[in-house]
Amino acid sequence: KQWYQRRVAITAGENRQNVEEKKIQDLKKRKLITPIVTKFYSLTKGSEFKTIIERPEADLTADMLQDASWKKKSFKDYNFEAKGAPVTSGYLHPLLKVRTEFRRIFLDMGFSEMPTNRFVENGFWNFDALFQPQQHPARDAHDTFFISDPEMTKESKLPSDYLERVKTIHESGGYGSTGYNYDWKIAEAQKNILRTHTTAVSARMLYALAQQKEFKPVKMFSIDRVFRNETLDATHLAEFHQIEGLVADRNLTLGHLIGTLYAFFKKLGLEKLKFKPAYNPYTEPSMEIFSYHPGLKKWVEIGNSGMFRPEMLLPMGIPKDVNVIAWGLSLERPTMIKYGINNIRELIGPKVNLNMVQENPICRLNKI
Repeated sequence: KQWYQRRVAITAGENRQNVEEKKIQDLKKRKLITPIVTKFYSLTKGSEFKTIIERPEADLTADMLQDASWKKKSFKDYNFEAKGAPVTSGYLHPLLKVRTEFRRIFLDMGFSEMPTNRFVENGFWNFDALFQPQQHPARDAHDTFFISDPEMTKESKLPSDYLERVKTIHESGGYGSTGYNYDWKIAEAQKNILRTHTTAVSARMLYALAQQKEFKPVKMFSIDRVFRNETLDATHLAEFHQIEGLVADRNLTLGHLIGTLYAFFKKLGLEKLKFKPAYNPYTEPSMEIFSYHPGLKKWVEIGNSGMFRPEMLLPMGIPKDVNVIAWGLSLERPTMIKYGINNIRELIGPKVNLNMVQENPICRLNKI
């Protein structure tokens, strides 16, 4: 103890810088010394010394320029590294992004887009022109939305000659068909509805094509809303989007349809396809399209297809050797798969999260 007291006395008389660090640590361990830090500051008046605190100005205003008060003001330094305020702008909904990708695929394949701005359609173009009988369940109120005002389309707005040919093919047949053998009513065809499929647009376009003096092959597509009186659940809404493509040319066969479908879906990154026979009132033969889903490890239905029936095409005036192949699918299902959405009501409607719309990434389908 006496030895340490001598060491402390010696150390106390020495300059801190002249004492070995080992000695200091040794004394601190034995709690014989306590380090004390003393700081000193020297303050002097600067060039901008003031007794009144003034807040620097952020902007040079018109009033400052007018009364020359800017000369006595101090201003904040302009920070060129600072980020600007976020610009408020619109955002594309995921449906619009996926729609743009599908549209680009159709255009890349040489298709032209059909006008689809007619949401309100009449029963004639939506059903009768497609050789769909007037007693078909799809024409009931529990499947279709009927318009109350105006309730009917004027008969003068329907092509009279074509109307008579459609009536005949329904009632007694023709062109090798026996028809449906029922009393076709013009009043049923005049009823205004919300279109149930974009095939009504295809029917109008094919009729316009038939009125041309010389037939020219066409490839057309449409992507737009359709309306059905569906029971709402996680996968069904009363309105949804339908994607439809068609090709009209001479001597087309089912093989052309399958080849076109392979080319179309290959651009979506879907190469494993299967086709299952199906029934549609206006296509024969008809096929459901299935693709193998590697995540689910099973075959999933992705669309419907077929060749338009002669009972639909020939009354329009389409040449007998011209066939039309067509296919369709929904826009919502691939969008939900792409963005990992399980409930369609989170994609469309009042439950949509606006942050999801603003923050979702751009759409890039796995095209080949």
